[in-house]
Amino acid sequence: MLKPERYRHFVDYFSKHQPNPVTELHYSSPFQLLIAVILSAQCTDKRINQVTPPLFEQFPTPDALAAALPEEVFNYIRSVSYPNNKAKHLVGMAKMLVEVFKSEVPSDINDLQKLPGVGRKTANVIASVVFDLPAIAVDTHVFRVANRIGLTTNARTPLAVEKQLTEYLPKETLGIAHHWLILHGRYICVARSPKCEICPINWFCKYYERSHTEAALLKAESLKTKKARDLKKKKQLNIISRELKKRSVDKDI
Repeated sequence: MLKPERYRHFVDYFSKHQPNPVTELHYSSPFQLLIAVILSAQCTDKRINQVTPPLFEQFPTPDALAAALPEEVFNYIRSVSYPNNKAKHLVGMAKMLVEVFKSEVPSDINDLQKLPGVGRKTANVIASVVFDLPAIAVDTHVFRVANRIGLTTNARTPLAVEKQLTEYLPKETLGIAHHWLILHGRYICVARSPKCEICPINWFCKYYERSHTEAALLKAESLKTKKARDLKKKKQLNIISRELKKRSVDKDI
């Protein structure tokens, strides 16, 4: 299957079955989403949603968070991954919002990446989710699923995946495709044991095609080996049987 055709099947399926996917992070403002996405690095959305309510209540604005010490923030996020670094990033991010961006979350991806704790993935999430810009964030789920399905080829870095997805996906689907890939990776195309047998898009998935072709070949080879082994055993039994019959006849004589 050619790549453009695979992309067409991908967009057609998810446009029909998941037309309006949204992030599973809980937030009520661009500032809150920015905090949640920074915290979500190498951590589950479920954990972040447990941590953020008291954090948002204590630091409801960039000014309030900018006035805090990292040690104060740490007490609220101690259960997430890398809490020390993330506490420093959150305070630094808030201070830059206040001092440089007038306490407003910027929409420009380059400006977003100037904020402490904000890399390209986080910037793309904010740009697409908050400002509805044509950007696609590549996290571990997007990276894995895009490669498995066959939407990308030899894409060994998040940026390479982003470039290929941006090239082939219709511009208006970039932001929403991010959620399609994340949710599919989170619940179906999981990292260790992908649920290929119940996957609704396995019929155009490159990974499924390859793995099941390999499985079929291995099964055929195994059956061939078993057949040869059984035939050899049968020949050996026939030889023994003939020998026993011969001995029986010789004895009778």
